[in-house]
Amino acid sequence: MLKGRHLLSPQDLSPEEIIALLDKADELKQKLRRGEPHEVLHGKTLGMIFAKPSTRTRVSFEAAMTQLGGHAIYLGTGDLQLGRGETIADTARTLSRYVDAVMARLFKHEDVVELARNSSVPVINGLTELLHPCQTLADLQTIREKKGGLEGLKLAWVGDGNNVCNSLLLACTLVGMNISVACPKGYEPNAEIVEQAQKNAKRSGVKLEILNDPKKAVKGADVIYTDVFVSMGHEAERERRMKDFKGYQVNAGLLKHAKEDVIFMHCLPAHRGEEVTAEVIDGPHSVVFDQAENRLHSQKAILCVVM
Repeated sequence: MLKGRHLLSPQDLSPEEIIALLDKADELKQKLRRGEPHEVLHGKTLGMIFAKPSTRTRVSFEAAMTQLGGHAIYLGTGDLQLGRGETIADTARTLSRYVDAVMARLFKHEDVVELARNSSVPVINGLTELLHPCQTLADLQTIREKKGGLEGLKLAWVGDGNNVCNSLLLACTLVGMNISVACPKGYEPNAEIVEQAQKNAKRSGVKLEILNDPKKAVKGADVIYTDVFVSMGHEAERERRMKDFKGYQVNAGLLKHAKEDVIFMHCLPAHRGEEVTAEVIDGPHSVVFDQAENRLHSQKAILCVVM
């Protein structure tokens, strides 16, 4: 199915391939819980390039490779000749001779595209400023676990139209989920991503909305999702962003406009009292730590399939 292929965007997958990956993730999760060995990547090596720091991405990928019987090598940009001017193309060609796949967490999306273009082994996008497909697969796995399926559900995104939002727009519309995005003016998701998601939505018969009103976005929602208002790389904009995002906090009042059994999601790290209240993220609707755990299982599925 995906053997030898790169995974840079949810759009690289068909709806059937997404569901197959989620099925594989569920299978591997159950095997781990039953204590069944599943060292299917014995002798395989994953090179992990990190230009951005991480908790969940690093630990989940490293643990995934260990549990699958393989090995992961952490490569900060200071550990590579990239930091001294070697090209991305030459780095890709060299790493391809040593490892069986590369996971890269980078700032610019065009850098991961360049890496993949010159790599003879699969490249997995561990995050760029445009997309975060690994997070989104874990999100879909979590939603399916909690709701029993995906088709026909409504996900409401409240906050910054960032890389996670972009990925959810693509993935939800591929698998038959409705999605409403509420952002302040000027913080909408990437226009090209929205255009592609609208094409997906037309094919799958779902509704996609880009709004400025959080209450309207969450009306009838099965899932409410948010992220920090000040992402990595935007720290200098903090004061302005906190003013612009006033009224976009996910709190108990906002949850009342969604379905009674709505689940709350956040890709973490979270800033309680800013984008979400402690009452919500630590309350009965929250599934954020199940969601974080599923990064491990969904990424194991990706690694198994591409390698």
